[in-house]
Amino acid sequence: MTNDRYKGRAEFPEDAVRTPARHAVRWAVVLGIAAVALITAWTDAMAYEEPEYQIVRAYPDFEVRRYPPQMIAETVVDGAFSEVGGGAFRILADYISGNNRPGEKISMTAPVAQQPGDGRIAMTAPVGQSTTGDGRFSFFFFMPSQYTNETLPVPNDPRVRIRELGERTMAVLQYSGSWSEARYRKHESKLNEAVRRQGLRIVGEPVFARYNSPFSLWFLRRNEVMIPLDEASIGQDPGDTP
Repeated sequence: MTNDRYKGRAEFPEDAVRTPARHAVRWAVVLGIAAVALITAWTDAMAYEEPEYQIVRAYPDFEVRRYPPQMIAETVVDGAFSEVGGGAFRILADYISGNNRPGEKISMTAPVAQQPGDGRIAMTAPVGQSTTGDGRFSFFFFMPSQYTNETLPVPNDPRVRIRELGERTMAVLQYSGSWSEARYRKHESKLNEAVRRQGLRIVGEPVFARYNSPFSLWFLRRNEVMIPLDEASIGQDPGDTP
């Protein structure tokens, strides 16, 4: 006997009934991955000691910071702008991981920085890179603040040297996104133009500072371009700057 209550009702395949549940599971997985990525990026940025500084002045497109003297571990490598970071990082990471006398582990700091120059120009990021102008780059880690030149472990690797950066004043422009050279050059140019527009005197090469690990999502990364300034030029009218 036919049950008339079910006449005219559409019949749905079993897979169609399961589809909403499958979509829900997929969205839950996606949201879970996104949440983990956000937490990872946040803890990544917050886990490391960063250099202390004083804000000297804030401008519409950037701010000026004064950094105190800081100790760094530095190495010089050959290669292209975007290709030398891995090798240099491994050399310095080996040093802070215990390849030193007396085999002491040193805490990692942030950011990672990259700067045109010969390594003798003042830099501001705990890990740094500077070009020598002939395809060589100087990379460095800033040492945790509790260390001095006398208390830092001695590197076993002759490619690593320890030195102190003196007090310096930096114009800083912050941006997010990838670590590509093209993106960095875009913001470097923007900061250069903004600094000159304010009549500030540049006294060194720019720094590329990166605060996150390579595993962080690109759009959550905190990057900075830093340019050394003559602090005496701050507060002058643009027309007063030679």
